[in-house]
Amino acid sequence: MPFHFSHAALAFGAAFLAGMINSVAGGGTLVSFPALIFLGLNSVQANATSTVAIWPGSLGGMWGYRRELATVERFMLALVIPSLIGGIAGAWLLQFTPPAVFDRLVPFLILFATLLFMVQEPIQRKLRTARGAKHESKNWLAGAMLFQLFVALYGGYFGAGIGILMLAALSIMGLSDIYQMNGLKNFFALCINGVAALYFIWQKMVYWPDVIVMAIGAVVGGYLCAGIARKLGRTTVKRIVIFVGFVMAISLFIKKW
Repeated sequence: MPFHFSHAALAFGAAFLAGMINSVAGGGTLVSFPALIFLGLNSVQANATSTVAIWPGSLGGMWGYRRELATVERFMLALVIPSLIGGIAGAWLLQFTPPAVFDRLVPFLILFATLLFMVQEPIQRKLRTARGAKHESKNWLAGAMLFQLFVALYGGYFGAGIGILMLAALSIMGLSDIYQMNGLKNFFALCINGVAALYFIWQKMVYWPDVIVMAIGAVVGGYLCAGIARKLGRTTVKRIVIFVGFVMAISLFIKKW
């Protein structure tokens, strides 16, 4: 496949935008995946290449929120376990599971997660977690780990929308700082997509010229957007998260139904 400057520029631009979107809300795959299809990759190779290429963007986004991550309760790191298990399982299923049925569920999952994120504060008050009490948060840890396992399974399989789903789960657990939540989301996405990426590389499913160019774009976009988010303010960032969630859900409803 010829690899020209225009090809590289489009790949870089798509990854830069995907990295920025993932840093704030998730959903960057909906930019990088179609771009790779447009550039000539088949759907399976485009999915694998997108995962490997966009993965470093989570590292850039996580580093951008490093100050907020330093204040996270350590028991939250238990979510790394289902992230790793689900990520590798989802990558394996990509090769052996027909995508049609699962793809039809995706718009509903994203829409549900977005609505859940919108009403997080009333739910937190009802469940008495709005103050983020450590003991009450721990009571939700088992359920959160199970939910994270399903999110990671989907993330390893395709991945669009895992950021929205994880933000919704973290809000129900009692977290209210959108910057801290974004830092955790990027860290868990790093785990999910990292193991999936290793599997795709092992199976020789990626197109490396695009991976290299897009990885650079994703890191730069992810890091820069963390700084932009601080300037926008918490309320604006939350509105962006909700907007991205609805746009993703509607676009997938139109595409799949």
